[in-house]
Amino acid sequence: MTQHSWQQSFAAYIRPQVLGMSFLGFSAGLPFLLVFSTLSAWLRDTGVTLSVIGFFSWVGITYSIKVIWAPVVDRLPLPFLTRLLGKRRSWMLLAQVGIAAGLMVLAELDPLSQIELIAITAVGIAFCSATQDIVIDAYRIESIEAEYQAAMAAMYVFGYRVALLVAGAGTFYIAEYIGWNAAYSAMALFMFIGMVTTLLSREPENQQDD
Repeated sequence: MTQHSWQQSFAAYIRPQVLGMSFLGFSAGLPFLLVFSTLSAWLRDTGVTLSVIGFFSWVGITYSIKVIWAPVVDRLPLPFLTRLLGKRRSWMLLAQVGIAAGLMVLAELDPLSQIELIAITAVGIAFCSATQDIVIDAYRIESIEAEYQAAMAAMYVFGYRVALLVAGAGTFYIAEYIGWNAAYSAMALFMFIGMVTTLLSREPENQQDD
């Protein structure tokens, strides 16, 4: 009986939806530090004053107020994309593309002469990241039966934690040897993990005809 229970528990983690959630968790966790502590380290390293860096903490408000536009994301279809991918995956892909594009823009900016553009871009990335969080939460709940929700949550957290390591230590390592701009370009490429996962995932059935 115990062996059978362990086999059932392990089997839950190799279901495609559960495995995919680890990659979506990675996609959700990657941009978080890149617009907070990692970005602050870059600005500090290039000589931006602490008073200016302090204003970047306001970027975090985006994550706190995401409930304001969550109903829009939940109900509003996207032209063409929703017909092609479905409601959840279309918003997910749009947010991921926005994050990757924002990181690529950051990689081309100079903190000393373009600090305003960096601030605007960071807010844009945070907005797309918060939107992605909204959609992933909805997708996680709708894509699989309730008995697998614990496994889905566990794999999401696992992927999220791995992403924090990559966005933190990984970015510092690349910046040390190649430079900050190259480091942010590399992080933008990592967002393709989430995009590919979104494209390979199935739209939740109860949302396809909404």
